[in-house]
Amino acid sequence: MYELLSSIDGYVWGPPLLILLVGTGIFLSSRLGLIQILKLPTALKLIFSDDANGDGDISSFAALATALAATVGTGNIVGVATAIKLGGPGALFWMWVAAFFGMATKYAEGLLAIKYRVTDENGEKAGGPMYYITNGLGQKWKWLAILFSIFGVMVALLGSGTFTQVNSITDSLKNTIGISPQLVSPILAVIVAIIIFGGIQSISKVSEKLVPFMAGIYILAALVVIAFHADNILPSIILIFKSAFTGQAALGGFAGAGFLLAIQSGVARGVFSNESGLGSAPIAAAAARTNEPVEQGLISMTGTFIDTIIICTLTGLSIIVTDGWTTNLNGAILTQFAFGEVFGNIGQIALTVSLVLFAFTTILGWSYYGERCFEFLFGSKSIIIYRILYVIMIAIGGYISLDTIWVLADIVNGLMAFPNLIALLGLSPIIVSETKKYFAKQK
Repeated sequence: MYELLSSIDGYVWGPPLLILLVGTGIFLSSRLGLIQILKLPTALKLIFSDDANGDGDISSFAALATALAATVGTGNIVGVATAIKLGGPGALFWMWVAAFFGMATKYAEGLLAIKYRVTDENGEKAGGPMYYITNGLGQKWKWLAILFSIFGVMVALLGSGTFTQVNSITDSLKNTIGISPQLVSPILAVIVAIIIFGGIQSISKVSEKLVPFMAGIYILAALVVIAFHADNILPSIILIFKSAFTGQAALGGFAGAGFLLAIQSGVARGVFSNESGLGSAPIAAAAARTNEPVEQGLISMTGTFIDTIIICTLTGLSIIVTDGWTTNLNGAILTQFAFGEVFGNIGQIALTVSLVLFAFTTILGWSYYGERCFEFLFGSKSIIIYRILYVIMIAIGGYISLDTIWVLADIVNGLMAFPNLIALLGLSPIIVSETKKYFAKQK
């Protein structure tokens, strides 16, 4: 099974998707005049604004927190570690490249989410790629929206939403305090069920409180690890840039994984972490209380900046400056090693707590994404069926091996990206037009 999935993964995440992902980001960055640099200060200020008169179910900050809840997860701890282990320190460089251009992609997604959202049968705002495909590109493209929704449900039930997160939680708790995965999974399923049956309001309230707290604690701890190895910061940065183009990898010592493997692991894990181009974040953005598509686009853009440029970078540097990447460790245990170098057992416990919180909020965020895709396919009355399925998947998530889970998650993530990226390219004239109109009005 693992060999079969790996073979499929190689095709899905081959040159066509990598070129489409980064190429879309480069194209949008160019058309929008490097908006991710010039308007980042404005975007960061907008995070805490709340348009009381705007349509929507939750504040823009709550929408960002929900999106960050889904993106700031195991990808930041486990994903970065596996990328560096597979592709070497150079994988972190390609994460930066993907994130930089991905910020423009995320901006476009957030803008379109507000512009083409609808009100569903329950009176709630619904949006995302399936709606900007059908309402923007037109009904003749509905088949593309259906494809996106099918892949979105698969990612939620089989990839980013359940198995990878549950496995990371159970694995980390087992290694740190010896709790059996078979005990943790059902307990986790019950807690998640209580929250997700309350809908987006319940999910966003939990996310608003947990995301800033967990991100702040993790960032502080990672900075301490890096500061304790200050003499190795510059050599590590040089190594990152050097190995980005030589493919120096940890597997098999310095056998060299190859240039393409460094790019593939960096971009794939980077996208897994920040989800730029996947089309997931605009599903949460569509619920934001605002009438300005451009403003929500700017707020959405900060998600990629926070997730990858800040948090993934700190994880990667922690692993590289401590030389953890040269050990035989992988996944969460590799990041635990880096933190344990400075904090000892306390550091490993603190990282476990961070990982549990990160993964838990990702489970909540993805439950909403999958729910909206499921609703698009089968109607609002089907939501209860989806929620039950989601809880069941969480309950069995601790029984599957790490390697199989990550490959499966990579495959369905990649498949989800194709329809969304096609829509972004097709709607790029609208994105540019809305952006120019907004900033002309601001002047």
